[in-house]
Amino acid sequence: MALQATTLTVYNLTATNAYHRVENVRLDKVSIAFSMVSYSEHLETMPFPFNTKTYSCVYDINGENPIKQAYLYLKTLPEFLNATDC
Repeated sequence: MALQATTLTVYNLTATNAYHRVENVRLDKVSIAFSMVSYSEHLETMPFPFNTKTYSCVYDINGENPIKQAYLYLKTLPEFLNATDC
């Protein structure tokens, strides 16, 4: 699972159809901490990670798997409101 969205890089460049993947998931009984790594749109031919951010969110131990919960959380943030699953 991943998200695809056009995003602004830390260098103020637009990355069209960037691929955003949840990585390095760590959890405890109440929270999930994870990295969201953004890759260039040419993932199949030349994976190029251009941005990494860390996030944390509430963990529902009885809910979806932690990685899915991380993606669901990302989709609530303004920069991923229009993201599509891929």
